[in-house]
Amino acid sequence: MPISEDHAGRTYPATAPYEVSRAKIAEFAAALGDADNPAYAGDAPIAPPTFAVVLASAAWDAMFADPELELSLSRTVHADQRFDWRRPLRAGDEVTATLGIAKVRVRGAMAIITIAVELANASGEVLCTATSTLVHTATEEAA
Repeated sequence: MPISEDHAGRTYPATAPYEVSRAKIAEFAAALGDADNPAYAGDAPIAPPTFAVVLASAAWDAMFADPELELSLSRTVHADQRFDWRRPLRAGDEVTATLGIAKVRVRGAMAIITIAVELANASGEVLCTATSTLVHTATEEAA
């Protein structure tokens, strides 16, 4: 059965812990063209806000691997992204990402899927919720 409104509320296991390191923060800041920002360097750097996508996208694997949903990344467009921060990611944080399907709307061969990925540290403190809207097109057989 392809993805449907009935799948809203489904959650997947947390990813393996990811250690946010100074090196990864510096690498990401450089990729953004913001390597000179003092917030991303020094003894206590924080990660750029969009660094959260590195962790959140790792949680997508479980959803795309769920055979019941019949999703394919090659037929998916990432339409919207929002980050709701409680505190910045810091060097030394060990973070897991847990994905939940918040909402599904099916319109013909197209599904509009809203997912929320909670990023939490080792003590369970939620640091950020990354909410994405995905547009998925079914195969001709499934449509």
